Amino acid sequence: QVQLVESGGGLVQFGGSLRLSCAASGIDLGLYAVGWYRQAPGKARELVAENADGGQSNYQDSVKGRFTLSRDDSKNTVYLQMNSLKPEDTAVYFCRVNLPGTALNFWGQGTQVTVSS
Repeated sequence: QVQLVESGGGLVQFGGSLRLSCAASGIDLGLYAVGWYRQAPGKARELVAENADGGQSNYQDSVKGRFTLSRDDSKNTVYLQMNSLKPEDTAVYFCRVNLPGTALNFWGQGTQVTVSS
């Protein structure tokens, strides 16, 4: 059974930092592409950052220079370091993994991030 469990969300003030974690079980994370998404109230889910193979990560323009995706395949865990947080970063953050070349993908349950002004 595959599970992705996010943690690390919470309430933070403008300019603060949080580190989200996504712990995977039931898969070998090293085989998967990983991504962080977010969904704000009344808005569509959007891609924040992704990493296909442990190489360079890609970021949404609004978070470039502030967010960093990293992965520790030995721990089967993906991280999202978020610095200089803004109120517009407030959303539920989800991790997703997908097996390249297939339709196989899994989502976590999400973790709430709230940034106060």
